[in-house]
Amino acid sequence: MAGARESPGGPAADGAGPAPAPARDEADVSWLMLQQLLDSALPVGGFSHSFGLETMVQEGRIRTAADLAGYAETMLLQSWATLDAMVVKAVYECARDGNARAGDPRRDGPQAGIWERAWRIERLVHLQRAASESRAAAEKMGRRLLRLAVSVHPGLDLSPLEEAFRSGRCLATHPLVFGFLCSALGFPLHQAVQGLLYGNVVTCVNSALRLMAIGQTEGQALIARLIPLVAEGWELARRLDPENAYGNAPLAELMAMRHETLYSRLFMS
Repeated sequence: MAGARESPGGPAADGAGPAPAPARDEADVSWLMLQQLLDSALPVGGFSHSFGLETMVQEGRIRTAADLAGYAETMLLQSWATLDAMVVKAVYECARDGNARAGDPRRDGPQAGIWERAWRIERLVHLQRAASESRAAAEKMGRRLLRLAVSVHPGLDLSPLEEAFRSGRCLATHPLVFGFLCSALGFPLHQAVQGLLYGNVVTCVNSALRLMAIGQTEGQALIARLIPLVAEGWELARRLDPENAYGNAPLAELMAMRHETLYSRLFMS
């Protein structure tokens, strides 16, 4: 009708169009904290370890971008999603149980005990890394991430993780520390697991750029092609109980074992 005015809510108030997103959503930049954890420039040492990839390249097992894609797909679906992600999942389930206990006046047991399952799953996963090089890399990266987190996020309560590491009850491997941080920062489980898988893909491709005759553009195209597999990896992790964690990438472990005997190395052994 001529002369009619819009309601205070605008056209969307009477169904004429979608309502604008609340201003607080547009101002929420907390998701960038997860981006920071996934930044390849994060100084936790991921650039120093190839997890057997360098051996495969030197032995001619991986020559092309297609070979690299096959390797990354196998690692994503047969190791990262079924091993590393199980540690993250255990952390979230312990945190959930702890919140339930805190909200139930009938359950007033010690809160420290809620994390013991996560520490146990971490060791279960860690012992399945057959190569000592793989175990050492996971430990070094995790401990560096923990030290970094204490400085970057001083407001987070990381005391259960720090105390468990000091007492030897946990190893502070990278998946454990990453999962603990994501949980403390308030990210949902699916984002934490997907972030872990994506970060491993990026680290793998970045390592290959230093080892193989592929360029940055080809590397980014490969990462883009592998992103849908991250969703598939999350579905594997979602259905799997942490106690049933498994790895099925024996060749990668064998290559990590043989890495220290290479004539020349770019990556740490």
